[in-house]
Amino acid sequence: MKLGKAIGTIGGLTMVSRVLGFAREMIASRILGAGAAAEVFQLAFLIPNLFRRLFGEGAFSSGFVPLFSQRLNGEGGIEDAQEFANEVLAVFAPVLMLISALFMIFMPAFIALMVPDDWGGGAEKTRFAIELTRITMPYMVFICIVSLLSGVLNSLTRFTAAAFAPALLNIALVSALLLVRDGGATTARAMAVAVIIGGIFQVALCWISVRRAGVRLSLRTPKMTPRVKELFILVLPATLAGGIYYLSQFFYAFFATRLPEGTLVYLAYADRLNQLPLAIIGSALGTAILPSVSKAVETGDGSDAGRIQGQAVEIGMLLTLPAAVALAVVAGPIAAALFQGGRFDAEDARLTGLVLSIIVAGLPAYVLIKVLTPGFYARKDMKTPVWIAVAMLMAGVALNFALLGTMGIATLPFTTALTAWGNCLILYGILHRRGHFRLEGWLVSRLIRQLVAAAAMGAVLWFLVGQMSGLFAGSVGERLVSIAALVSAGGAVYFGLGWMIGAINRDDVMILLRRKKVSAD
Repeated sequence: MKLGKAIGTIGGLTMVSRVLGFAREMIASRILGAGAAAEVFQLAFLIPNLFRRLFGEGAFSSGFVPLFSQRLNGEGGIEDAQEFANEVLAVFAPVLMLISALFMIFMPAFIALMVPDDWGGGAEKTRFAIELTRITMPYMVFICIVSLLSGVLNSLTRFTAAAFAPALLNIALVSALLLVRDGGATTARAMAVAVIIGGIFQVALCWISVRRAGVRLSLRTPKMTPRVKELFILVLPATLAGGIYYLSQFFYAFFATRLPEGTLVYLAYADRLNQLPLAIIGSALGTAILPSVSKAVETGDGSDAGRIQGQAVEIGMLLTLPAAVALAVVAGPIAAALFQGGRFDAEDARLTGLVLSIIVAGLPAYVLIKVLTPGFYARKDMKTPVWIAVAMLMAGVALNFALLGTMGIATLPFTTALTAWGNCLILYGILHRRGHFRLEGWLVSRLIRQLVAAAAMGAVLWFLVGQMSGLFAGSVGERLVSIAALVSAGGAVYFGLGWMIGAINRDDVMILLRRKKVSAD
């Protein structure tokens, strides 16, 4: 099954990157703790990543892939698609460089808008944030170019390099942590430099992979050709609207810096755990199905496009529902097992677990959004998903203002999960109304069975956590063994019960097993 193979490739390599990301966070938590240096690095790394989401992902990359695929599958073939990519790169790269340079120049004013005057008790922490953010800001240029190169590779159904590229950033950051271990400003500064080194390696890997795929890209004089105009006309309204998304993330950091020191660190570590299933399942599904859905739409086969999305929903929820339930139930023990130690104490781990237990409530919605949005992008409708996201994010900002005083640190993950579900439901409602995708009876039945299996697994995990509470307060080895036992027990209950009650498509599993047997023979 081509979709399954693509998801496996992307998900497997993304898993490598995420494991390295966990290694990075586990080492960083023990060396940096949740103090000033750790929080400043999180802020410095957050800002270029937000611009990456605005300029390198979302509307732009999702608009580029269908247009590139259209030319690739048209009369001009790979030569025409190559020329289109070169024209886009010639305009895209200088614009990114200009934006990065402007922010580096005006960084003091930008940071002053984001953090309170007394952040960290004085001006020294703010000055350090300006310094580190100026170092990390060019990463935005590198990672946005990587997004464009990844779009080329994904259109050519070559997923390996693009899926592995994020691992290079994690390798660079882990190396910096192991080489510079003072636990203060020196370590944070080394990590900021490592971000740039990782970005350079990511560009190099994807650039070489694109050339090996037969596409020759080169930097040339910028020129607004008709084809580049077509792309920008398609994505510019959505990108401008996405600026409101960036503004909401600005407020996210704005709120976090007004809570007790360490809040940015707790949010980052909890989100790392939340992003594991999202990246492996949601991003893999979204990336894998967009070319397939685009092709089905181009050929006028709307039923096939809907079938692909339905299959993606089934696979996504089969893996996401147990992940969400498990992370919610064992959030505290997981946070302690992974991060507690060195300068990261038990209270830091408890607060990280609290954030995690709330934010994973939106995990199924995040994955469904990744599956549903290709139904719009494949039809060159960039605006609708973005405007829906804008409405939900503005609602989230309003809720943060209203609830921060009473809910504290729990406000940010709560509003994030709530608005994700609102986004998901509206996306589905519009696709359903337009006749592009509907939850068929067989899929609804399958999802209900998956929910039953996930609920049973959650009950078993809740019981085991109570019985094993002493082990979670033990040594690192005892904590890790306890987590492994919970994972094993939860997996056995969910997939065992799921198999019995029909939550898993048995035919697909048997076909896969037969293929493996034939391959082994």
